[in-house]
Amino acid sequence: MRILVVEDDESLRLALEDNLDAEGYEVEVAADGRAAREALARGQFELVILDVMLPEVDGYTLAREIKASGGGPRILMLTARSLEDDVVKGFDVGADDYLTKPYRLRELLARVKALVRRGSASVVSAEPSIPGLAIDSRARTVSRDDGVPVDLTKTELDLLLFLWRRRSEALTRDQILDAVWGEVVMVDERTVDNFVSSLKKKLGWTSSSAWSIKSVRGVGYRFELIT
Repeated sequence: MRILVVEDDESLRLALEDNLDAEGYEVEVAADGRAAREALARGQFELVILDVMLPEVDGYTLAREIKASGGGPRILMLTARSLEDDVVKGFDVGADDYLTKPYRLRELLARVKALVRRGSASVVSAEPSIPGLAIDSRARTVSRDDGVPVDLTKTELDLLLFLWRRRSEALTRDQILDAVWGEVVMVDERTVDNFVSSLKKKLGWTSSSAWSIKSVRGVGYRFELIT
């Protein structure tokens, strides 16, 4: 597993490099957005740990470029901002997960492990039938009935497929985390809430839609087809 750490804070960058190296990962580091672009052009990485606030090129722009290249590495975004709009923006540009600074090292390592584990997972089953959407789980594409594509990240599509396959069930956040992110300790349950919010926004859900991802108080979420 090759990991690129993009962090302009030298002490954080060195600490991440040392600890990831101790975990057995092959690590390269970059101190700004331009150096990160050069590293990505030179070689292949399975994961990018990406700070948002960077000199030269910001993390949102880099994440968008990585995603646009197709088949690129997974992205763990680091941000000092915890506002929902900032988190959703990270998912919109292609982040697979995020951590808010200051973070706990053990939690970061757990999230890295989860993303590594997810990398080899594949989703195969009957095609979802969701009103207003055309989904090809093998090609991993989603579009609206008018043919306009819906640009989902890998995690967002995995989440949508899991919720659809367990539709009408009240699923706990832990069940969703285990199925979509993998069984990892210390993953923040709010990750599920943020991804659900981003997913509904991208799919264009409204109160009049023929489907819904409903919040189940004290439990988690339930996917419903409304007849």
